[in-house]
Amino acid sequence: MNDDQNYPPLRVKDLAVSDRPQERLEKLGATALSDTELLAMLLRSGSRGHNVLTVAQRLIAEAGTLAALIKWNETDFRRLTGIGRVKALQLVAVMEIARRVLAHPDELEAVFNRPELVLAQFQPQIAGLAVEKFWALCLNRKNRLLKQVEITSGTATSSLAHPREVFREAIRHGATAVVCVHNHPSGDPAPSAADVQVTRQLREAAKAVDIELLDHVIVGRSAADPQGRGYYSFRESGVL
Repeated sequence: MNDDQNYPPLRVKDLAVSDRPQERLEKLGATALSDTELLAMLLRSGSRGHNVLTVAQRLIAEAGTLAALIKWNETDFRRLTGIGRVKALQLVAVMEIARRVLAHPDELEAVFNRPELVLAQFQPQIAGLAVEKFWALCLNRKNRLLKQVEITSGTATSSLAHPREVFREAIRHGATAVVCVHNHPSGDPAPSAADVQVTRQLREAAKAVDIELLDHVIVGRSAADPQGRGYYSFRESGVL
């Protein structure tokens, strides 16, 4: 019997404050937590005589490593005291998420240090788009994507974005570099005078906040581009 219905469970909040994984997570971040503490965050409660950290510890001991749990099914989880049907299914779901993430490692390695890579990222997003949108790609020190943020969306003739909005998002997400991106619904990525002006404003704002403006890329369609590339890079053009 593992459903823990006949006695009150020992929950995370019943632990001493200094032992609670949630408090450590909030103060120190996820990387500071041990494998046992991370599992305890998922389990939330233990069973009679076994607090949640003990149950998490036993799970890892039974599997051999945290990574080995990815192969477990519901029956495997329910063999342990303190793991009932609901918890077992929750853990199975988490392990399936981990499997799917691991099945697509390239998505974790997204680097945006070349305009062609930016174009590849946005081609599916701009297909059939009738309005101009402006995005900021917030990057870490290795130019890997932290967050893609849509800054503005409007009519095909409206102005794009204010640098204040771009760098507010960059700071919010802890970015050290930014790639700005917008589309031309016509498909021709050649910059307008307004595009050049906003790029210069972005360049000056980047200096003020000490966040590198890696590029501003206009994305379109190669068939509508006289150059046949489907994008325009202000970095390649020498503006940045």
